[in-house]
Amino acid sequence: SSKLKRDDGLKGSRTAATASDSTRKVSVRDKLLVKEVAELEANLPCTCKVHFPDPNKLHCFQLTVTPEEGYYQGGKFQFETEVPDAYNMDVVWGLNFLFTDLLNFDDPLNIEAAEHHLRDKEDFRNKVDDYIKPYARR
Repeated sequence: SSKLKRDDGLKGSRTAATASDSTRKVSVRDKLLVKEVAELEANLPCTCKVHFPDPNKLHCFQLTVTPEEGYYQGGKFQFETEVPDAYNMDVVWGLNFLFTDLLNFDDPLNIEAAEHHLRDKEDFRNKVDDYIKPYARR
């Protein structure tokens, strides 16, 4: 990918005077993202929705996660996401898993939340409910 970018950069600098933005080749990354987005949309869990505000910038998108079970059930979590060159669309799965499969209090990502849960499960549930209530699906 890096080599292709360098090669494209050299070609682009030689032909910059004759080539316009509309006739430039699509980058390798953009080609890969088109494929990844198609696969993502075909396999997206029902708890996730993805929106691409600019179809020419597939690396910039909005993700909404609405868990259907567990502590965060009824919540609606929205993310503005820009995927760097070195990464792919797996970020969608990772964010979804934070509210579903990875909610593991024995091996927590958020130690303070896990300690709160261990100390007082009912208070933890109430705090989550208070947090997600304003953002809950209608």
